[in-house]
Amino acid sequence: MDSALAAAATPEAGPGPAWQSKCPWGAPNATSRSCSLADVMSEQLAKELQLEEENAAFPEVVAVAEGPFITGENVDTSSDLMLAQMLQMEFDREYDAQLRREEKKINGDSKVSISFENYRKVHPYDSDSSEDEVDWQDTRHDPYRADKPTTTPRRGFIGKGKDITTKHDEVVCGRKNTARMENFAPEFQVGDGIGMDLKLSNQVFNALKQHAYSEERRSARLHEKKEHSTAEKAVDPKTRLLLYKMVNAGMLETITGCISTGKESVVFHAYGGKSATEDKVIPPECAIKVFKTTLNEFKNRDKYIKDDYRFKDRFSKLNPRKIIRMWAEKEMHNLTRMQNAGIPCPQVVILKKHILVMSFIGKDQIPAPKLKDVTLSSEDMKKAYYQTLNMMQQLYKECNLVHADLSEYNMLWHDGKVWLIDVSQSVEPTHPHGLEFLFRDCRNVAQFFQKGGVAEALNERELFNAVSGLNITADNEVDFQAEIEALEKMNEDHVQNHGKKLSTFSSDGDPPIYDE
Repeated sequence: MDSALAAAATPEAGPGPAWQSKCPWGAPNATSRSCSLADVMSEQLAKELQLEEENAAFPEVVAVAEGPFITGENVDTSSDLMLAQMLQMEFDREYDAQLRREEKKINGDSKVSISFENYRKVHPYDSDSSEDEVDWQDTRHDPYRADKPTTTPRRGFIGKGKDITTKHDEVVCGRKNTARMENFAPEFQVGDGIGMDLKLSNQVFNALKQHAYSEERRSARLHEKKEHSTAEKAVDPKTRLLLYKMVNAGMLETITGCISTGKESVVFHAYGGKSATEDKVIPPECAIKVFKTTLNEFKNRDKYIKDDYRFKDRFSKLNPRKIIRMWAEKEMHNLTRMQNAGIPCPQVVILKKHILVMSFIGKDQIPAPKLKDVTLSSEDMKKAYYQTLNMMQQLYKECNLVHADLSEYNMLWHDGKVWLIDVSQSVEPTHPHGLEFLFRDCRNVAQFFQKGGVAEALNERELFNAVSGLNITADNEVDFQAEIEALEKMNEDHVQNHGKKLSTFSSDGDPPIYDE
């Protein structure tokens, strides 16, 4: 009977519907997996069972992939440091995977989600982490930048009762002043005061504000000065426009470049063009002397022009730009006098404001060398000395001028003779310091030619008497200069009393030298 019941409880195997193969009153089929003792002790089986349990608990979570950093066969594991880094990276990956699981569990299907990105253990060599990183440079809100202080409402206070805070609160005002520093000029560096929660008092902020405005105005003045000044080897826009006009008018063919720079001017080389008038011939090569419009070099040189009666009435320290033009005009007049007397010097072509165009002393864009740079034979040095002595006498007696800066630096050697240049500071002998300038020129010339081996070269006192025609007999230089100063004083008193530019120290036998 037991066997019959068992047979009835157990359905027969065969084809038929699925509901016929199960009996609601029958015992469930116990599906048991048969395995041996060796399979039970196998580690592979234990890993498979553990993976099945994890997949059942978290079916949608992707398993952490084991990178080649661990499973690679060529990894050197003999170093303890390498093993420690491998283990640490494995722990960090497991920790990141756990954070992702917690994120998904908490967020679910909610539209508002949270992120644990800031708590991840991201390695720079982890390729998977680069996809989940947040590039804060591409976001509108920078989490590392402190927020600006909030403004107070129109009513002027926040809070109620004892917790009320007005707009005059020290902390609120300090933070507002710190935020307002960002409105300063970009050149004024204020730093990150907001990030440091800096609180500036009104007094400190006003002082910084005033200083920022002062710096901005100063930089604007410097920029304007640079735009309107002639720097070394460069010209300002106004000077450049004058040069362009000369080229466009055909007076100059082309301007090749700078050939000389000095304290007071910059000299350019140019090829001459055609003159508008037939009576004026422009030389094939010209020298353009551009007087610098910066007055740093002229602060101590006004004595050369303020006491010159030709420009005394036009001299004014209040308008320094006019001084520069007068300086150029003075050189033009002095060169014209020297040219009329036959002294070798550059020929004046034209004067435009502070630009003086002259003939070029040299050939093929190569300027003639200065007397200090050229090596002359003893015969040529002797010839140069006598020519210089003759030019100094002509300059004093025929041109009624004293060079006032004569030396081997302002004399050129070209075509076997000496040429004089740079006569913008030249004055007349009736100048209050004219004889002092002449004595200084005689000292420079005498010392140069005596060092050059010219035995016939006179000393400075003999040369002064030979040039000026005066007969000052003094045994030493101190007494000699004292007599020169006495003569200058006597001439100045005579000029003030009679109002005439009469040279009272002219040589014996020569007529008095009057100005033209």
